[in-house]
Amino acid sequence: MALALTAVTDRVHMAQTPLVNWTLVTGDDGVMLIDAGYPGDRDDVLRSLRELGFGPADVQAILLTHAHVDHFGTAIWFAKTHRTPVYCHADEVGHAKREYLQQAAPADLLMHAWQPRWVKWSLDIVRKGALSHEGIPTAGALTEDVAENLPGRPMAVPTPGHTGGHCSYIVDGVLVSGDALVTGHPLASGTGPQLLHRVFNHDEQACVRSLAALAMLETDVTIPGHGDIWFGPIREAARQASPR
Repeated sequence: MALALTAVTDRVHMAQTPLVNWTLVTGDDGVMLIDAGYPGDRDDVLRSLRELGFGPADVQAILLTHAHVDHFGTAIWFAKTHRTPVYCHADEVGHAKREYLQQAAPADLLMHAWQPRWVKWSLDIVRKGALSHEGIPTAGALTEDVAENLPGRPMAVPTPGHTGGHCSYIVDGVLVSGDALVTGHPLASGTGPQLLHRVFNHDEQACVRSLAALAMLETDVTIPGHGDIWFGPIREAARQASPR
């Protein structure tokens, strides 16, 4: 599957690729990205903007659900080339700046190297720039005052676990869940609401607690960081994703 762009509401669009998703939120004066794919996804990110009538200079800000390279790779280029503001939860700013790194260790991944789908996924993400450890020195914390002036006025929903400062967002009634809850992944054994494989989660128990927090929200549409869009109460998605 190549890039697929889906209108979720009049202002919210989901960009989906086989490896990762990002969200575009249009406003009167520009557009906001929530996540931005791998470094190698730049052409697809720019294409998704063009399909909505925007260019790189129209991106007012990029929000990060978290600072793993598959979600902020192209944001590095935007920040460096266009000085695009990049925001995330305050607890994730140091991660975005690469003052530290919270991600699966190579030794953890090697434990699964005998599985063909892990080999294919590893090769695919390396081609997308997954080995980059570059950060975004200008990354800042999303505050209420900043959010008030962004397209869609995003509301932050802290969902730590996958990383220490992971944050989901509600915009125009849609939940953008990042990797706090996904509906698929190249390494997943099936589709539907789920947590990512535990090897990718910084704190598995915190992931489960964040599912409980998501279940308290009143939203019927969820854009995950990986997999298809979820239509239905988030409490049901959270129930399905919770470990049995």
